[in-house]
Amino acid sequence: MKRSKLYRARLQAVDRQTRYPVEDAIVLLKGLPVPKFDETVELAFKLGVDPRQSDQVVRGAIVLPRGIGKAVRVAVIAEGEAAQKARDAGADTVGFEDVLERIKGGWLEFDVLIATPDAMRQVRTLGRILGPRGLMPNPKTGTVTDDTALAVQEAKAGRVEYRCDRGGCVHMPIGKLSFPAEALAENAQAAVQTILRARPVAAKGTYLVAATLCSTMSPGIRLDIRNAVKA
Repeated sequence: MKRSKLYRARLQAVDRQTRYPVEDAIVLLKGLPVPKFDETVELAFKLGVDPRQSDQVVRGAIVLPRGIGKAVRVAVIAEGEAAQKARDAGADTVGFEDVLERIKGGWLEFDVLIATPDAMRQVRTLGRILGPRGLMPNPKTGTVTDDTALAVQEAKAGRVEYRCDRGGCVHMPIGKLSFPAEALAENAQAAVQTILRARPVAAKGTYLVAATLCSTMSPGIRLDIRNAVKA
């Protein structure tokens, strides 16, 4: 694969054999040559789980303490008081039948979809549209709830949903490259602790196998897992 000049320059500055403490990895990442846009910084975890087993799927959500640096568009499917609370909390789109019909027609101009439990019977009929895009509300991620105000506030504040893929890997954005190093470090530590707490009871052996830090167009920087866990 042909790599860009920027990527090659960044690759030369990263020792791929070294495992860096989180804080050092962030300093290294922020010191690399930068592109013309504000990149997203991401953590990737390799977990010792078997996602084929339903009791070993790692999934959930976290509200990062320093946000993710992105304006999040929130849509809510609810009626009555729950709908009004969502509006008061700052939801971008609130409705019931009208929102369902818009989604059926191909409208997907939102980043997070929240629904009350009563609305899920109708929302599930949109599974073929929402599922492949990761937009289907789910109780495990806090997007199926009667407390629509809290759900909207958390989504706007930078709630990040995560789920392990078929290879047992979890990818999680933790902010923008323009964030101060201490803000990225705080988000990174919160992400590590969240993944550790999400360990399935059925998972045996080493759970947190490896972790890597990167930005949108950078090579991965390997992290010192033991250092991150102790922190």
